[in-house]
Amino acid sequence: MSLLKYESQLREPLVDGNKDYHQVTEDIIRPIEMKPSRLWYIGFSISVALLLFGVYSVYREVTYGIGQWNLNKTIGWGWDITNFVWWVGIGHAGTLISAILLLFRQGWRTGVNRAAEAMTIFAVMCAGQFPIWHMGRVWMAFFVLPYPNTRGPLWVNFNSPLLWDVFAVGTYFTVSLLFWYSGLIPDLATVRDRAKTKFRKFFYGVTAFGWTGSTKHWQRHESLSLVLAGLATPLVLSVHTIVSFDFATSVVPGWHTTIFPPYFVAGAIFSGFAMVQTLMIVVRKVLNLQDYITMGHIDAMNKVIVLTGSIVGCAYLTELFIAWYGQNPYEWYAFKENRANLFTPYGWSYWLMMFCNVVSPQLFWSRKLRRNITVTFFMSIIVNIGMWFERFVIIVSSVYRDFLPSAWSTYYSPSIWEVGFYLGTFGLFFTCFFIFAKYFPVIAVAEIKAVLKTSGENYKVKMTDLEKADSEKFYIEEVAHAH
Repeated sequence: MSLLKYESQLREPLVDGNKDYHQVTEDIIRPIEMKPSRLWYIGFSISVALLLFGVYSVYREVTYGIGQWNLNKTIGWGWDITNFVWWVGIGHAGTLISAILLLFRQGWRTGVNRAAEAMTIFAVMCAGQFPIWHMGRVWMAFFVLPYPNTRGPLWVNFNSPLLWDVFAVGTYFTVSLLFWYSGLIPDLATVRDRAKTKFRKFFYGVTAFGWTGSTKHWQRHESLSLVLAGLATPLVLSVHTIVSFDFATSVVPGWHTTIFPPYFVAGAIFSGFAMVQTLMIVVRKVLNLQDYITMGHIDAMNKVIVLTGSIVGCAYLTELFIAWYGQNPYEWYAFKENRANLFTPYGWSYWLMMFCNVVSPQLFWSRKLRRNITVTFFMSIIVNIGMWFERFVIIVSSVYRDFLPSAWSTYYSPSIWEVGFYLGTFGLFFTCFFIFAKYFPVIAVAEIKAVLKTSGENYKVKMTDLEKADSEKFYIEEVAHAH
């Protein structure tokens, strides 16, 4: 490939250091072949402990009923649906990074897409549990399945909007899993070829599906990636739109609003990118991958966080304006008293949400702060706390004071088993992520090699030398090369 004079020097390299193809393979595959570190064992043990606590919390809820959770006659959805929407939101960034940025040929996705895709799958696994256990009598779950009607006129719950989630999230999970796994196949073949033990050779040989790296295989791999990216792109937008319909189709003040679909999607991308930042900053430090997850990657993701945070802030203000302008007394009361008034029982959660989601991301307008690891890590956690409170505010502050003052509930606080279930999903998420980081390449080796030729530091150095060269001489050489 000829080096073009007009290549931008402002665009920083996507791979730092003097790397060749062999070095890339060594750096990324090494953590898989080595014994796990002490830090890995500590993290894995904590995750498994949280998971076991979550399993016991679910056992309590299934055995003794949904009364184990502090739900009452107005707050039928508490922490469970809040956490469901939050986890679904986190799962959005992976497919966005992989699918949409692949279609737009954005090179900076290569360092972070693999871990982001894995994060999507684990987050959707966590999210899918909440509606199931929220049903209470889970052994009656077959009533909501759309099987052919054999019970006369009775089709119990097929009209429920919650069933739309089942189809949307189920489809999203399937496509994301295929997308993630198809991208893994070339790297699994690399691990297979380097394997020393019979078991590793057999395991990675089976999972690699006989990949040889032939031109035909690469051609089919590229076609499959583009097809799955094309399928996943509308899914990214549709899944959280459908989740928002759970609220928007009701007549509850604070829920019955048409702005929900776009602002749920923006919020999901916002929280998803923040979670990717949290994981990637830890991974690049622990696995020593600073050359592949560069400051350029972190900078690009922080720009997305600023954009989506601003969209979310605009949506909050639009909601307030519409509630005031529409002059519906119930809706205006829901916003003015239940949320914006700091001295009501949940006023604090609304202002905490505004600070975390709208005010704090504006720090990233500063390039210095945007490229600061400590600030980015801290901010990614702040954003995810804020997005959790957004879901909490939407659900709890809208229903705890309903139309009739006689139905107003007392101050809602979760029980230990609600908290335990939530912590258990964190346990499941991080247990899966630790296993993934140990046995699979966290960064896509094949895709890094693809961008190394045109965006590595070696290439950029050559480009710098060319920039210093005489233009006429360069032109003559390029013309001679072309002919």
